[in-house]
Amino acid sequence: MKSIHCDVCKKQIHQPISNRNYFHKAHREMCEPCTDAMEAHIKSTVRTKQPFSYEWYTPLVKSSIEKAMLKGKFVK
Repeated sequence: MKSIHCDVCKKQIHQPISNRNYFHKAHREMCEPCTDAMEAHIKSTVRTKQPFSYEWYTPLVKSSIEKAMLKGKFVK
Protein backbone atom coordinates (compact mmCIF):
# COMPACT_ATOMS: atom_id res chain seq x y z
CA MET A 1 0.00 0.00 0.00
CA LYS A 2 1.21 3.49 -0.83
CA SER A 3 1.83 6.13 1.80
CA ILE A 4 1.41 9.64 0.46
CA HIS A 5 1.67 12.88 2.43
CA CYS A 6 0.36 16.24 1.29
CA ASP A 7 3.27 18.52 0.43
CA VAL A 8 1.42 21.56 1.79
CA CYS A 9 -0.14 20.51 5.11
CA LYS A 10 2.06 17.41 5.62
CA LYS A 11 -0.93 15.22 6.57
CA GLN A 12 -1.02 11.60 5.44
CA ILE A 13 -3.53 10.83 2.71
CA HIS A 14 -5.34 7.62 3.64
CA GLN A 15 -6.19 5.19 0.83
CA PRO A 16 -4.79 7.50 -1.86
CA ILE A 17 -6.60 7.51 -5.18
CA SER A 18 -5.19 9.90 -7.76
CA ASN A 19 -7.54 12.72 -8.80
CA ARG A 20 -10.06 11.66 -6.17
CA ASN A 21 -8.56 12.36 -2.75
CA TYR A 22 -5.11 13.60 -3.77
CA PHE A 23 -3.97 15.65 -6.73
CA HIS A 24 -0.67 16.12 -8.53
CA LYS A 25 -0.15 19.82 -9.20
CA ALA A 26 3.14 21.46 -10.23
CA HIS A 27 5.14 18.34 -9.30
CA ARG A 28 3.59 18.29 -5.82
CA GLU A 29 1.12 15.92 -4.17
CA MET A 30 -1.77 17.75 -2.52
CA CYS A 31 -4.74 16.52 -0.50
CA GLU A 32 -8.25 17.47 -1.54
CA PRO A 33 -8.73 20.24 1.08
CA CYS A 34 -5.43 21.88 0.08
CA THR A 35 -6.32 21.62 -3.61
CA ASP A 36 -9.68 23.29 -2.92
CA ALA A 37 -7.94 26.01 -0.89
CA MET A 38 -5.43 26.63 -3.71
CA GLU A 39 -8.20 26.94 -6.29
CA ALA A 40 -10.09 29.39 -4.05
CA HIS A 41 -6.86 31.31 -3.44
CA ILE A 42 -6.11 31.87 -7.16
CA LYS A 43 -9.74 32.18 -8.33
CA SER A 44 -9.85 35.99 -8.26
CA THR A 45 -6.66 36.28 -10.31
CA VAL A 46 -7.86 33.76 -12.88
CA ARG A 47 -11.18 35.58 -13.28
CA THR A 48 -9.61 39.00 -13.80
CA LYS A 49 -6.84 38.12 -16.26
CA GLN A 50 -8.00 37.98 -19.85
CA PRO A 51 -7.37 36.08 -22.03
CA PHE A 52 -6.49 32.88 -20.19
CA SER A 53 -2.98 31.64 -20.90
CA TYR A 54 -0.84 28.92 -19.39
CA GLU A 55 2.10 31.34 -19.62
CA TRP A 56 0.81 33.21 -16.55
CA TYR A 57 -1.34 30.43 -14.99
CA THR A 58 1.46 27.87 -14.47
CA PRO A 59 3.82 30.25 -12.60
CA LEU A 60 0.84 31.47 -10.53
CA VAL A 61 0.02 27.92 -9.41
CA LYS A 62 3.66 27.07 -8.71
CA SER A 63 4.29 30.21 -6.67
CA SER A 64 1.04 29.76 -4.71
CA ILE A 65 1.99 26.18 -3.82
CA GLU A 66 5.55 27.14 -2.86
CA LYS A 67 4.31 29.93 -0.55
CA ALA A 68 1.75 27.58 1.02
CA MET A 69 4.39 24.91 1.59
CA LEU A 70 6.43 27.40 3.64
CA LYS A 71 3.42 28.36 5.77
CA GLY A 72 1.74 24.94 5.90
CA LYS A 73 -1.51 26.22 4.40
CA PHE A 74 -2.96 28.61 1.84
CA VAL A 75 -3.37 32.13 3.21
CA LYS A 76 -4.89 35.08 1.39
